[in-house]
Amino acid sequence: MIQILSVVGLTKPIFLHPSLAPLPSSFQIRTHAPSPTSFSLLLIHSLQRFKSIVSFYAVCFNHILLIARHLNPVKTLEMEWNQQTLQFLSQSFLDTLSPHPEPRRRAEKNLSDAADTPNYGLAVLRLVAEPSVDEQIRQCAAVNFKNHLKTRWVPSSANPIPDGEKEQIKTLIVPLMLSATSRIQAQLSEALAVIGNHDFPKLWPALLPELRSSLETAINANDFASLNGILATVNSLFKKFRYQFKSDPILLDLKYCLDNFAAPLLSTVESISGKINEAAGSAATLRQLIEAQRLCFRIFYSLNFLDLPEFFEDTADKWMNEFKNYLTVRYPALEDAGAEGVSLVDELRAAVCENISHYMEKEEELFQKYLKGFVEAVWSLLVIASASPSRERLTVTAIKFLTIVSTSVHHALFAGDEILQQITQSIVIPNVMLRDEDEELFEMNYVEFIRRDMEGSDLDTRRRIACELLKGIAGNYKEKITERVSTQIHNCLALFAENPSANWKYKDCAIYLVVSLATKKAGGASISTDLVDVESFFRSVIVPELQGQDVNAFPMLKAGALKFFTMFRVLIPKAVAMALLGDVVRFLSSDVNVVHSYAASCIEKLLLVKDNNGVQSQARYTSVDINPVLPVLMTNLFGALEKPESEENQYMMRCIMRVLQIADISPEVASPCITGLTTVLNRVCENPKNPVFNHCLFEAVATLVRRACERNPSLVPAFETCLLPSLQMILAKEVTEFFPYAFQLLAQLVDLNRPPVPPHYMQIFDILLTPDLWKKSANVPALVRLLQSFLQQAPNELNREGRLRLVLGIFNKLVSSPSTEEQGFHILNPIIENLGYDVMAEYMNHIWASLFTRLQNNKTARLVRCLIIFMSLFLVKHGIQTLVDSINSVQTNLFHAILGQFWIPTLKTITGHTEVKLSAVASTKLLCESASLLDPAAEELWGKLLDGIVTLLSLPEEERVEDEPEVPDFGEATGGYQATFVRLHNAGKKEEDPLKEIQDPKHFSVALLANLSSQFRGRFPPVITRYLSPANQAALVQLCRYVQVKKGREGYYKLWSGVKWSLGHTDSFEVKSTFW
Repeated sequence: MIQILSVVGLTKPIFLHPSLAPLPSSFQIRTHAPSPTSFSLLLIHSLQRFKSIVSFYAVCFNHILLIARHLNPVKTLEMEWNQQTLQFLSQSFLDTLSPHPEPRRRAEKNLSDAADTPNYGLAVLRLVAEPSVDEQIRQCAAVNFKNHLKTRWVPSSANPIPDGEKEQIKTLIVPLMLSATSRIQAQLSEALAVIGNHDFPKLWPALLPELRSSLETAINANDFASLNGILATVNSLFKKFRYQFKSDPILLDLKYCLDNFAAPLLSTVESISGKINEAAGSAATLRQLIEAQRLCFRIFYSLNFLDLPEFFEDTADKWMNEFKNYLTVRYPALEDAGAEGVSLVDELRAAVCENISHYMEKEEELFQKYLKGFVEAVWSLLVIASASPSRERLTVTAIKFLTIVSTSVHHALFAGDEILQQITQSIVIPNVMLRDEDEELFEMNYVEFIRRDMEGSDLDTRRRIACELLKGIAGNYKEKITERVSTQIHNCLALFAENPSANWKYKDCAIYLVVSLATKKAGGASISTDLVDVESFFRSVIVPELQGQDVNAFPMLKAGALKFFTMFRVLIPKAVAMALLGDVVRFLSSDVNVVHSYAASCIEKLLLVKDNNGVQSQARYTSVDINPVLPVLMTNLFGALEKPESEENQYMMRCIMRVLQIADISPEVASPCITGLTTVLNRVCENPKNPVFNHCLFEAVATLVRRACERNPSLVPAFETCLLPSLQMILAKEVTEFFPYAFQLLAQLVDLNRPPVPPHYMQIFDILLTPDLWKKSANVPALVRLLQSFLQQAPNELNREGRLRLVLGIFNKLVSSPSTEEQGFHILNPIIENLGYDVMAEYMNHIWASLFTRLQNNKTARLVRCLIIFMSLFLVKHGIQTLVDSINSVQTNLFHAILGQFWIPTLKTITGHTEVKLSAVASTKLLCESASLLDPAAEELWGKLLDGIVTLLSLPEEERVEDEPEVPDFGEATGGYQATFVRLHNAGKKEEDPLKEIQDPKHFSVALLANLSSQFRGRFPPVITRYLSPANQAALVQLCRYVQVKKGREGYYKLWSGVKWSLGHTDSFEVKSTFW
């Protein structure tokens, strides 16, 4: 077979080895290996396929496209809609809801395989429409249908939905949505929005006219159920205008929607208003109409989001009258009937508040004539809503509106002392005080409580937004707000002091106000407040709670105290904090999930505090501080992981990870820790749920392995005894989301073993070479990391049993894709570094042909950089002539073409300390020692290469390297759930310097140039003048000065005697005056 490399000026074909013939059509690759029940079975299964794999890589070394075709066999059968299909899909969706992992994974795999079949989406949609199927199954199918469209509707998808199937889906989805139940309707709305984001309006011009006609029919017929379905559909379609940047195409789509729907929307709103007035006494009708009006107002929000359309500007009076009406009118039939009715009306009012907030932010000039009336209406509504614990959504949106006004030029509306007092006392305090709903969330859903309270995602809660209002007003009236809030804090603490048991919520309110109104300093963890003296408040209010002996008493107060300690940790003196550390450790044993979570978070954040001594930042708390409490600390942390609902508590695991990074890890500590961590790992393998917890768990293991085993290698066997069964369980049970972590830990263990590598690791090496493992992109970086360890620790094993050919096949597969090309070089580089050229010689022709073919077909900047670094490594390990000859064996004089077109232009873009050093040294050796470059005929290449070397050595990265966008890889299907690769910081490979003997690449390059100049006096001045830019000529002088400083004047004189002669006689390059 012949491959042609079309490099400019080169037309001679490259002949590849005859063994690289096309794959036989009968050759099949199993895309799903059976699930073995143990690591041994997995090994046996893999080894049985070993001979086939060897043969496979031998023939596919340069045929990745053919491999891809075999790895993704074409489906020729369509999914027909019949009873068997209905039964298959129904059972599969039912099994995906199973609490047991085996049937759930089997069903997910069946559905994933079926999704590649044409008409799958259509069949699922028909299942959703089937009334005989259980509602739960149909809802699950609707979710699957939505996700199916997300990954396959766009034609550029890996396996797109056929056009014919798309048209049928578009025909069915609108009427189905109109008739579906609310939960299914919500999923189909999102699915329709997915279609709309791509097809609407250009590829689906009939949709909006159809919806508009159906809308008019539904209103005239008083069919309010259909009315809501249509409006929900339009709302889903128009939501895209809220989330996209303004551009000509999106503005054209917006204009189309405005032309076709703006006027009908206003008439619909006015018609619904009339019908609401007519139905004032009918709760059932009002429910549907109020919901319809809410949807209309959300559509209004979407159409106004990007810009103020002329239609809405012209009809602003009508819209504002409608909005104000719903803020001031009550609907007794709903609001007096219970919380559900109040909530429904409040959702409508909240939609109004969001619309007027948007106008206040974006169209203040138009809105200002309506502002005073709306402020009064919202204020009156808010005073009433704040007293009710169930009206959260309305309260939040109303306060947001007032906050926007308070930070605008109209802030004088809040300047009066009476108004500020009323805001503080009637709005802020009632909304900050704990409610029954908060206590219930604290007890029943601690994860959500912490997410809102500690992690700052509570901006849409009454407590946080009330404080944001105070912050907004304080921007203009800071002293007045500080005075009033400080008074409220003291009042709350006084009420608590009167009766601590009954009035504990007032103390919680005081703590919350101080924490929430604190100001965070930019770029750091330090915060400050003017409301109280932090240290005094901490000693008098917080310390008594932390020193309470009952860790379960008044848990919300305890949590608030721990949160305060965490937030103000930088301001708390070390001595005070250390005196309380034992108390915080004690709270880890609390039975209350929030309390022991906050205790863990407090310890973890304390260990991150740094102090700046004016020169550098240093950790405030070190191993000396943590060691005295380490045994009880680790006992309590692992004990908390055994408490109900905290089995996968990410705050506990994050704290364990942090402590292991700082504390001194003795064998007495390491042994129970690795046992505890592997116990937790075995448990979560059964059903991984929390990605943050899982990552911290594996990071903790990697930290423990690194800090314990590197210091004390005798611990390695004990660690292997604990870890290897867990890692083999991950592989055997195919816990795919843990594969990347497992491979990184295995790499870490391989690195800790001195050659020869034990036999059980070599079994893993063989499994590592199986193609199935490399199919998922999430596995690739971790597999490469593991393969690097084997290549470094067991290079002699690589050339046995066909392993080298397999590894090169993997390299070829990776380098063929832009998304994995760099990983391919991470495999190739250690091969070149650790194997003798006599072993590699027979493969080099194929390697170069593969690289240059990829360079021809799909060149990327990253690929070229990786290629230059690889060739540099090759040069310093095996010599200049070996590099030149091996490349020229592919095609005559190819090396000079590569040098001129790729190496020299790319040299200045190399980044990374080791990479820059390697490239500079290799390029300088090439410049000074290559006979072909020293030939006068190669003068231009010589001069340009020197120019590139000077740029590389003299300019910092930010001045010579431009940021480039990441290259997406469309070669792998992205349907459904995909595990992602997350690097374990503590399992990373230590950077190896292939040029340890060279300390300074600048000194090395200058010395080599000096030696060359002394040999060829007078030859290079015109070359330098012609090919080095003036800036680089000056930079070369600076390099000389750099060497002078490093070596001293005597050494400098000897070093540069030749260079002086070479450069000093050129009029344009004033070296004499500069040097001497």
